[in-house]
Amino acid sequence: RRVFRFHPGPIFGNVVLADEINRASPRTQSALLEGMQEGQVTVLGETRALPDPFWVLATQNPIDQEGTFPLPEAQLDRFLFKLQVPRVQPGVLVDILGGLTRPVVEPLLPDVAALRALFAAVEGVFLAKAVAGYIARLVDATHPDSAGCPEALRKWIRLGSSPRGAIAIARASRAHALMRGQANVGFEDVQAVAPWALNHRILLDYRARLDGQDGHSVVAALLKATDPVGALPPEIRR
Repeated sequence: RRVFRFHPGPIFGNVVLADEINRASPRTQSALLEGMQEGQVTVLGETRALPDPFWVLATQNPIDQEGTFPLPEAQLDRFLFKLQVPRVQPGVLVDILGGLTRPVVEPLLPDVAALRALFAAVEGVFLAKAVAGYIARLVDATHPDSAGCPEALRKWIRLGSSPRGAIAIARASRAHALMRGQANVGFEDVQAVAPWALNHRILLDYRARLDGQDGHSVVAALLKATDPVGALPPEIRR
C-alpha cells in the first residue's frame, strides 16, 4: 500500500539561501516564517526541529514585479538586517572574473562549536542602561505619534518599528562592539548598526517616496535628531 514518507528538504540546513524570496508564494513565505520564528517546521501535523544554528539569507528582485509577492511586514520583521546591494564597480568585476576559473572559499570558523562559542562571547558583551535607553528612545522615535519623532519626519512614517527592532539593534551592537575588541556596547556601536536593523521595520507613507526618501534616509535623520545622552525612560531608571 502507498504511504507518505518524509524527506527533509533544503530548509533543513544551518544556512538557507532564499534567492529572490519575493517570487515565493504567500503560502511558502508563511511556512518559512514558522521556521525563522520557531526554529521548526510542521508537516502533516508533525513538528520537526530545524538544525541549530539556523540562519536564513534572502535576496529580493527589486526591478521585476511580475510574478512576485511582496513580503508582509511580519516576515520582514524576522530578518535582523536588510542590506542594500549597490551597483558592482569595475574593480569588483575584475575580481569576480578572476575568480571564476578556480573559486576557493576559505572557512572563517572550523566547526559549529566555534560558532556557538562566538555567539556566547557576543551575549557576554555588556549593555549599559544608558545605551539601552538610547536604543529604546531611538526605536520609539520611529513612531509618528511619539514625542521623540521629529516633526519633519512624521509625514513620511506610517508605522514604526516593533520591539524586535530594539532587540535586533541590541544584539547587533554587542557583535559590533566585540569586533572592535570592546567589552561593552557604546553609542557608536548602536549608530553603526541601527540603519540596517531599522530600515525594513519602518513602513513609509507614499509621501516619503514622492519626496525621494527611503528607510535608510529616514533612520539617518532619526539618528541625527536623537541625542544619545538623554533621559532614561521611567520604566528603566530603576
